[in-house]
Amino acid sequence: MTTQQGAIDFLEMYATHDAFRRDLDRLVAASDDGQTTSPQVRAGWANFKTQLHIHHTVEDADLWPRVRKAVAGRDDDLALVDEMEAEHALLDPVLADVDRAMALQASDLPEQARRLSAALGGHLGHEEERALPLLGSALTQADWRDFGDAMTRAQGLKGAAVYVPWIVDGIPLGDRNRFLAKMPALVRLANRLSWEARYQRRNLWKY
Repeated sequence: MTTQQGAIDFLEMYATHDAFRRDLDRLVAASDDGQTTSPQVRAGWANFKTQLHIHHTVEDADLWPRVRKAVAGRDDDLALVDEMEAEHALLDPVLADVDRAMALQASDLPEQARRLSAALGGHLGHEEERALPLLGSALTQADWRDFGDAMTRAQGLKGAAVYVPWIVDGIPLGDRNRFLAKMPALVRLANRLSWEARYQRRNLWKY
């Protein structure tokens, strides 16, 4: 798990991206196996959409405006921010196509799942390759903390109780420990005592 660009530690961003990729793989597998009527698969898909909506909404409302302010007058960097926002918008109809195909159990569901995997995977890779280095050079650690605070507010306590165990679902022990070490002590305690067990009982994506 990559963590750092310049002075900013991007561990949580990379961990979130990796969780999206993991769930995309699960979506494709369930679609190929004809198992998307499973309640656990449907619940996994619903959670995936929730996590993606929160992530991209806060980026659009808080992160990209911060970057725009920091790189004002730098046309190439502003164009990159435009690309990030445009890619977010382009994902909405692809998500809707998966929803449609899943609701109808349409024959093109595996194709639509792969289309989403390619589109979101391409965006995540583009963000990691181009945007995160820009953030690392343009933003201060205080900017990054403020963005993290905005994400925390958007999740709320109820959301955090799903987000944290969702991130560590099935990841290597070292990555798990590094991620949890970044969390406040009370979050780690709540995850150990109740959040993770409650999440695991849902058996998301299992069929």
